[in-house]
Amino acid sequence: MKKESILKSVKIFGVNYELKVLYKRIKTPKLNVKEKNIEISLPTKYKKIQNDVIVEMLLQKMYDAIANKELEIIMEKVRTTLKFAPEDYKIMRLDKRLGKCLANRLIINPDIVKYRKEIIEYVIFYEFCKLKINKTSKKFYDTLKQYMPNYENYEFELVGVNY
Repeated sequence: MKKESILKSVKIFGVNYELKVLYKRIKTPKLNVKEKNIEISLPTKYKKIQNDVIVEMLLQKMYDAIANKELEIIMEKVRTTLKFAPEDYKIMRLDKRLGKCLANRLIINPDIVKYRKEIIEYVIFYEFCKLKINKTSKKFYDTLKQYMPNYENYEFELVGVNY
């Protein structure tokens, strides 16, 4: 017997997916993405406990997997456009930040995959530029404008988010 509950909407690349939690006779939790739905199956024994933490952990693992698969493509696009790159990048959870540069290395929060690909490109482009150009200089913003003429629109979309 399946019991179903819908918890919330979840974003992947800016698209809303309906989250469904199902209770089934299984041993371990499972997550499947189908069309515009994210289906999480939990063992029936979880019905009586608070499962928000388990659901959140599964969603974080999903974002990690998507980021590991998709971010290299976007990183390469930005590398090719700017004709320079950091020595390395790492996908890692950050407190309320989507990206960060340390020395010659970028750290990208896997939660970035909640946003549209254009926003992801902008954040990565922004972080690349911070590596090469002083963020407070006119050259920094001229470079952003040269390669991303609508960068102000992306900044507006990200109001309240650190990148």
